[in-house]
Amino acid sequence: MTGWGVAGMRRRLALAACLAALGAAAWGGYVLFRAARAIDRARSDVAAEGNIPFHTARLAAASGPFEPVSAPAVFRDAAAFHGSLWVAGPAGLIEFDSAGSARSRHLAGPEIPAPITAIATGVAPDGAEPELLIATAGEGLLAFNGREFRQVRPDAAPYRDLTAVLPLSTGRILLGTEKKGVLAYDGKRLTVFHPALANLQVSALAGDEGSLWVGTVDAGLLHWHAGEVDRFGEANGLPDAHVLSIAVAGNRAYAGTALGTAEFVAGKFSRVLAEGLFAQCLLARDDALIIGTLEQGITQVPLAPGRARPRRNLGEPLRASIHRLLALDGALYALAEDGLYRIDERRGAWQRVVERSAALLADRNISALEFDSAGRLWVGYFDRGLDILDPGLDRATHVENDRVFCVNRIVHDPARGQTAAATANGLVLFDAAGRQRQVLGRDQGLIANHVTDVVFHPGGMTVATPAGLTFVDASGARSLYAFHGLVNNHVYALSEAHGRLLAGTLGGLSVVEGDTVRASYTTANSGLKHNWITAIVPAGEDWFAGTYGAGVLRFDSAGAWHTFADLDRPFVVNPNAMLATAQAVYAGSLGDGLYVYDRGSGRWRNIRAGLPSQNVTAFAAHGGYIYAGTDNGLVRFPENLR
Repeated sequence: MTGWGVAGMRRRLALAACLAALGAAAWGGYVLFRAARAIDRARSDVAAEGNIPFHTARLAAASGPFEPVSAPAVFRDAAAFHGSLWVAGPAGLIEFDSAGSARSRHLAGPEIPAPITAIATGVAPDGAEPELLIATAGEGLLAFNGREFRQVRPDAAPYRDLTAVLPLSTGRILLGTEKKGVLAYDGKRLTVFHPALANLQVSALAGDEGSLWVGTVDAGLLHWHAGEVDRFGEANGLPDAHVLSIAVAGNRAYAGTALGTAEFVAGKFSRVLAEGLFAQCLLARDDALIIGTLEQGITQVPLAPGRARPRRNLGEPLRASIHRLLALDGALYALAEDGLYRIDERRGAWQRVVERSAALLADRNISALEFDSAGRLWVGYFDRGLDILDPGLDRATHVENDRVFCVNRIVHDPARGQTAAATANGLVLFDAAGRQRQVLGRDQGLIANHVTDVVFHPGGMTVATPAGLTFVDASGARSLYAFHGLVNNHVYALSEAHGRLLAGTLGGLSVVEGDTVRASYTTANSGLKHNWITAIVPAGEDWFAGTYGAGVLRFDSAGAWHTFADLDRPFVVNPNAMLATAQAVYAGSLGDGLYVYDRGSGRWRNIRAGLPSQNVTAFAAHGGYIYAGTDNGLVRFPENLR
């Protein structure tokens, strides 16, 4: 319920009370009846204002055309359920038996409609038995009874982006969201839990119906109790405003941050523990607080009264980031990205009891795709370098260093037999054998080290950066930017065809011939619907341009812009996430799935079911297949998709 809703209720109730008092003096029972009706209407109006529309449905496995390419599972959360340990993450949900063997798998895409962010065990208010309660990034809440999935999906997208799930003993389920604060689900209604907990970036939830602790990304820690909310920030003892984790034990609560962990006793700040230690996850156990870190292993902080004792590491530091600590059957477990570990407390050593399966790809967060002349698939990652896959897609060579790290774009030049990776640290050139040969940056004549796109042409290439364009040829390097007429310095995408170079920028589109800007288009001087151009591909005599917010537009050879009648709602096209083939144009959106334009019929369609994520980031075509990268893995599908 919003603040306006509360104020409205108070105004309506006050009016009803006044009418009732007046009626007692003048018209008696008739006015009392009218007053009661007014109160009922006020309460009904407030309830309606607080409701968040949603739909529930039972999910069936998607039978779409998407075939996943093997990528590593990333473990994020775990819970005991039906005698098994269930481990969840972006790749989906995996059931393990007591021996550490996988019993069942439920993959993101075919069965689970979005990456999983958190899980818990509880009885849902609209369920009849204990279930796994699953928070997803973009598709709301799932409940899984071991046989089928049930979905609670808010109509509005911001309420579907969940970060935490907390079942309460009252039967309600609390949900943390990416931007909309804390929601409450009671089986019939979905509402904001409390007005003071609305519109927050929630990172963690812990507690119960009488004392709820809410961690946020940038607003510190909030404590709801007895209908009131207390806020704790850096001025109140919290080491950092970004809360990573929360643990509760009795009347004590612990809030982990990147700079240490704050202890609260009876709702009041007490002290900072393990100052400077990155507390990614917490577990309050006996008389100690266990802290799982990003890269420093696992630390135990004694909490027993009396003389303070120093913290100590539990075993040798695990190499992977720790996401969850669990106490199961009296043993301590640590869930890392690459597996589940149990500590032998007598020996002080960690043993991996569950490990993820081997995978072809090095990472799931894909940012660029390209095939070379030898039929090898190059896969660029957001922050893990790139993989070069053999033509049979059965073996990969991984490349990652201080230059090949954050990959924005990969482009193959068949004439020279070389492949370029545009990265945040320069333009990296590889030879036909896939060996790194050269890095171009500011020292080599580029206008900036950060490279967003590149096009090859006879005799040279054009490089796009956030500072403008650089032309590289036999005569050297020369740059073009706003001073020379470029519509905006920040260039995101390039496309060269019909003797013209199109540069899509943050501020519009520029058409370049030779070294000269011939024309520029913005929302102010043309039919362009959004200045931020993220992707451009030629299609026949025209170009299709993706934008950050206005979907896809067609730009014709005469310089006119055209919209598509069947793209009836705005969406964001990811940087360089477009591909044109003889049959179709493909556009990858930010959170809205895949868009496909049939060049024969001239119609678009939006495809969401079966994708491992609705955030589609890159495309490549080869051998009758389209390869689509997402922030949660790589899939391929037949080019003649129907």
